[in-house]
Amino acid sequence: MMLKFSKTFKSSHRLHGFNLWMALLLLPLLSGCRHDMQNQPKMKPYRGTTFFADGLSARQPIQGTVARGFLRTDTEFFTGKKSGTTASPGAQTAQAPTQQQPQTPAQDNSFPDDIDYFPIPITEEVVERGRKRYDIFCSACHGLTGNGDGMIVRRGFRRAASFNDDRLRQAPVGHFFDAITNGWGAMPSYASQVAVQDRWAIVAYIRALQESQRNMTTPAASPAATASATPRAGGEQ
Repeated sequence: MMLKFSKTFKSSHRLHGFNLWMALLLLPLLSGCRHDMQNQPKMKPYRGTTFFADGLSARQPIQGTVARGFLRTDTEFFTGKKSGTTASPGAQTAQAPTQQQPQTPAQDNSFPDDIDYFPIPITEEVVERGRKRYDIFCSACHGLTGNGDGMIVRRGFRRAASFNDDRLRQAPVGHFFDAITNGWGAMPSYASQVAVQDRWAIVAYIRALQESQRNMTTPAASPAATASATPRAGGEQ
């Protein structure tokens, strides 16, 4: 019995020693793999290189190609401009709008390149979506009724444009889309924050606001806004 136990102990000891030696042999290999992964050849953004003749690590796209997600075949939908008046990435031909909704024609020619119809069908759901996006991104400056007396204006910032002024009542819908996309005056671009479909929804809600305020007297600016913010011509629109 003791002899059998002794043989079993020796076998177990030898196996343990073999496993230990194998682990020691593999350890350098494991550390080598990690070292290679951490220091693999690569180009970091905006870093120069001597590999290419122009010294730039970033390569220009092949001529005639368009990045995925940036094909702009519907000029009116993606820019708010009439086809042929602006060049957008990937724009080649403009599709006909899905639903034309004529707006009040402008009395002047302030926005000759902007479309005066919505390139998407306007439904109750679209307007409601526009209201939610407007409350988030627009009401701080333009106010909940579009009179340009939002909360930050009352706190002393530059007074925003009133959507209820005759000039903006008569402005085509494409102008509002262009302002949201590219900014206007002191207003920055919201293209990176608001999706294209949502921008049109906001414009639809602005039209609804204008209609709701058409027969109402524009309220006077609050004392706080009057005392701390001086309106400037044109505002953000």
